[in-house]
Order: sequence, then C-alpha cells, then structure tokens
Amino acid sequence: MEDLDAPRCVPGAADDILRTLAAFGLHSDEPVLYQSQRTTSYEESLQRLRDTGAVYPCCCTRKEIADSALHGIEGPVYPGTCRNGIPAGRDGRAWRVRTNNEATGFDDALQGRISQRLESQVGDFVVKRADGLFAYQLAVVVDDAFQNITHIVRGADLLASTPRQIFLQQQLGLPVPHYMHLPIAVNDAGEKLSKQTLAAPVATSQPVATVLHVLDFLRQEPPRELADGDVATVFDWAVQNWRAENLIGIQTLPARA
Repeated sequence: MEDLDAPRCVPGAADDILRTLAAFGLHSDEPVLYQSQRTTSYEESLQRLRDTGAVYPCCCTRKEIADSALHGIEGPVYPGTCRNGIPAGRDGRAWRVRTNNEATGFDDALQGRISQRLESQVGDFVVKRADGLFAYQLAVVVDDAFQNITHIVRGADLLASTPRQIFLQQQLGLPVPHYMHLPIAVNDAGEKLSKQTLAAPVATSQPVATVLHVLDFLRQEPPRELADGDVATVFDWAVQNWRAENLIGIQTLPARA
C-alpha cells in the first residue's frame, strides 16, 4: 500500500482499496505491505547508496531547479548544482542519485525496447525528499525486491520512470523484474482517468459486468456467455486467453472504447 506521503493520504482509503479488490475476487497471496511501516528498510537502502557514493545531499529548491534552462522527458532536468558539494552557507535538504549518460534500458513485453540516458534526459533524481519522506522510486524498488516480484504489469504512464528504477536496482545490486506497461484509459481531453480529472470510482455492485467491460476495453474479446458466471470464472478465462499482441503499439485508450 503506497501510503508514504501521509499528508496526501485520505483516512480510510487503504481499507476501501482492499474492499474493492476483494469485491472483484482479487486477494493478496501474502500479507499486504504498507510503505508507511517500511521506512527502516528504505533508510537502510539509502545508507547503502551513501556508502558507495551513489547519492549526494542537495540544497536546491523546486524554484531554483524550475528556473534552469535544462528540460528533459518529464520536465526540468536537475542542473547538477550540488553534485560536487553544497554551496557555502547552505544545508542539504534532499538526497539525489548520481546518474550517468550511459543508456539504461529494458525490453518491455508490450512497448518494446525502452532506453534513456538519465543524466541528460531526467537528471539526478531525488530518493529522499527535503521534507524527510522517501521518494516513490526508491520505495517501490526496495519493496519489489523484498517481495521477490519477478513481473510487473502497470500503466504506460509509469513507463518513463522505469529506467530510474532499473538504475536504482543496479546500484543496490537488486534483481531487475520483467515489465509490461499497458495502455492507460483517458478522457475526451486525453487526460488519464484519475481523481485529479474527476473520474468516477470503480463500482463494486456488478463485478462480473465490470471485468467483462474491462476485458473488452483491453481488446481481449471475452465470450458473452461469461456474463452468466462468477468473477472467478471470468478471471480464469482471462488468464488462459490473454493476448498481449492485441495491445501492441497502443499507449492510451479512450474511456469510451
């Protein structure tokens, strides 16, 4: 459960997520991990990165970075101001990973070969924020290794962050999972369906109909007779008949598809 950013966590949201998953017959094989309870593990991994010189303290503010003329694939690229030491009279506020311009890449099961040169395209990225919270990139890498995750399937909106995670896996000596990034659902304006775009939550009253709709949306063409079964039967069919090739080359799908 990604609840590291406590100020943004809505009370009861985690329980609601678990209830929704259960309504669709999706149960965890192992106890659910809560990132808010794993900060010791993240601190230990950060210390390993410190010990090898893979990270450094940074005093720069968001405004200072935004004022930089360097721009990459996801906004401003950190200009390296603190790479060789914090300027006199200032204190370190965050910890950044020391990247390089060697290609960091992977073969996505759906999107093909993905490669980035992190130093010039992304910049030295934060693994512990100025407010003391650990960044998503470090937390998910540590958690995936702890849970022995071998395959990760998620939305294509996270495709660009995967080379950063692989770079951290390499720096920490952790295994690199296999990845597949699915097309994301978007509204008429091309925006990802989310709370920020006021998308409606998933209804749990008709799980079979909803899962069949999702499979249609993902171009899997489930047979209509599945509508008379239970959700477990639908998922059994989906696992046995999944055709990733139906989605090759697609980054987004309109929500009305």
